Amino acid sequence: MPSEQAVPFLDLLTSHDEMSAELDDAFRAVVSDSAFVGGRYVDAFERQWATYCGTREAIGVANGTDALVLALRAIGVGPGAEVIVPANTFIATAAAVVACGARPRFVDVDPETLLITADDIGSALTSRCRAIIVVHLYGQMADMPSILKVADDAGVPVLEDAAQAHGATWAGRRAGSWGVAGCFSFYPSKNLGALGDAGAVVTNDMNVAAAIRSLANHGRAPDDPDLHVHVGVNSRLDGLQAALLSAKLVSLDRWNAARRSVVKRYRAECADLPVQFVREDGDGVPVHYVAPIRVQSRDEVRRLLRGRGIDTKVHYPVPCHLQPCFREFSGQRLPVVEAAAQGLLSLPLSPTMSAEQVDSVCAALREAVNTTQDTRPVRQPGG
Repeated sequence: MPSEQAVPFLDLLTSHDEMSAELDDAFRAVVSDSAFVGGRYVDAFERQWATYCGTREAIGVANGTDALVLALRAIGVGPGAEVIVPANTFIATAAAVVACGARPRFVDVDPETLLITADDIGSALTSRCRAIIVVHLYGQMADMPSILKVADDAGVPVLEDAAQAHGATWAGRRAGSWGVAGCFSFYPSKNLGALGDAGAVVTNDMNVAAAIRSLANHGRAPDDPDLHVHVGVNSRLDGLQAALLSAKLVSLDRWNAARRSVVKRYRAECADLPVQFVREDGDGVPVHYVAPIRVQSRDEVRRLLRGRGIDTKVHYPVPCHLQPCFREFSGQRLPVVEAAAQGLLSLPLSPTMSAEQVDSVCAALREAVNTTQDTRPVRQPGG
């Protein structure tokens, strides 16, 4: 039987329709000024994003992957270095390490939050470790105070991959503001999404900021555009994307609150089902980039939901340490990550989702679960 209404995984059209006038104005302003690369719209967004994140500096770059690569290079990570990375992240996190000539050291995660922990990091530290990348996965922050204590004791800098955590907080402090630098993607699906590729790095370290600005702009000296002090790259935030991001930033907190409301309703409606949501820590306020559940017979459940018009995704079916391109950096078993990859399913989530849409998803999920499995609790990954 078809679902009462089809539900897309992410509805960008409705959000953009609601602010079409603001987006049109931003577009026209940039075109009128011919401020396409750099310029006042980029400067304005950088100031706004730094203020929002609670940092001294924000540097706009071309995308989130470049944000990670540039931040790693700015703190001196290069050939021979080792960088700790959780294995359950989008491939760009680990690829950025390899792009710097360094080696990712993959680690397991907490079985309930699926986030990297201080213990995971402590057990993986070696004399070759030159950085730790903490991934705030699915819109929820890792326990940064505990992680920073371990990192500081070891003298290893921490970078935050906050690509999925725009506006998330821990003890009232924003994602990206804890480590030496925070790296963001503004890919269109993100909580704050551009209308194309875009990214940023935030930091309180002015030397790191200066290095990233230079590296991202062909290695130019800050006071002489004809002098190149680094072998840099071309990774500059477009003026158009910056203006569009500024227009959308004013709605980010409202959109994040709406995402929390959707997930709260999911949890309530699915409380009696044999599915498990990722645990939320009491010291953090998540922003729910996606809404993952653990469910038995994941692929069959997904197929049945698709038949009811419910679009879902899997984040991520093949962990980084099992990807063919990273074979030389792997070899160890990571049981929590590997088990989670077999059972995670991300439900539809948009800030504009109606209660009726959420209920349609839950009704379809209930039917799919009852069709494919018994009512025993889902086994915890690594349990």
